[in-house]
Parts: sequence; C-alpha cells; structure tokens
Amino acid sequence: MSNTVDLAKFNNGWYRPGNILWRVLWFIKGRVIINTYFPWPMWVKRWTLRFFGAKLGRGVVIKPKVNIKYPWFLSVGDNSWIGEQVWIDNLGKVSIGSNVALSQGAMLLCGNHDYKKETFDLIVGDIVIEDGAWIGAKAVVCPGVTVRSHAILSVGSVATKDLDAWGIYQGNPAVKIRERTVL
Repeated sequence: MSNTVDLAKFNNGWYRPGNILWRVLWFIKGRVIINTYFPWPMWVKRWTLRFFGAKLGRGVVIKPKVNIKYPWFLSVGDNSWIGEQVWIDNLGKVSIGSNVALSQGAMLLCGNHDYKKETFDLIVGDIVIEDGAWIGAKAVVCPGVTVRSHAILSVGSVATKDLDAWGIYQGNPAVKIRERTVL
C-alpha cells in the first residue's frame, strides 16, 4: 500500500528567493506598476523592472496586467514583447531572448511539485526561450524547458519538454506538427 500525500508535511523552507523586505516592496510596486491596467508609460514599467533587478534589452514591450514573480530572476533581450496577462512565475531563472513574443495569457512556470513524495516537495526548473520564438496565447511552458530559436508553441499548448529550433508545436503535451518558415 502506498503512502498518501500529507500537505501538513510540506516544507519549502530551503527555497530562498530573496530578502523578505525586497519581496514585499516588489509585491507592492509590481501590482501598482506592472500587474495593472493603468496605462503607465513603457519607460516607467521598464525602469521599475530594472530597479528590481531584471535585465532588459532595448525596446522591450510590457503590456497590461503582466505578473512577474521575481524580476531579479528575469532577463529579456532586445525588442521582445510580453503580452497582456502573461504570467512569469519565475521561481527559477527565466531567460528570454531577443525578438520573442509572449502572447496574451501565456504562462512560464518554473515551479512544480514532486507528486511521488508524501511531502509534495517543490521542484524548481529554469526556463530558456531563445531568439525569435513565439509562445501563443494561453500556452504554458513548464519548468526546465528550453524553447529553441524561432520555435512556436501554438495557442493553448503545453511545452513539457524542449522545443526544437524552427519547429511549430501544438497540443498537450505539445508535439511538433511542422517546420516554421519566415519569409
């Protein structure tokens, strides 16, 4: 007979994403400047993220209601777009290349749980999205996944494994359906 999950035993005390005061300050500023529909100028959003440690290239676009867990674990290359209601749940590092599009409601999830353990332990994996990739609306990139150069994860799809360069992926779990061509 198997043990059962006992969430009372869950302990992620080992996970230390930063100083508690810094996290609280980010929580407040992030809600007021980044995770809002208020039309802040783009330079205010970029400045706020950089102040909290995000590494942002030139021309990064941040649409309304973006949720970023910890900006100090985020790097974004030049001319990338972070669409409306994107959720970057970066318990680990998230590296986004240049000319990347994250469409509305996309989710980058660096955390998961070990369902095989009674204690349901936290698992953290970094995410890398290389230059020219496109993560479609409501698509999900799971912990530890690399989306290679110019790959596409189509609307509502879930990437549980690395995506090959120039591949177009669809479904849950996402499978390659064809090659991408840019004219």
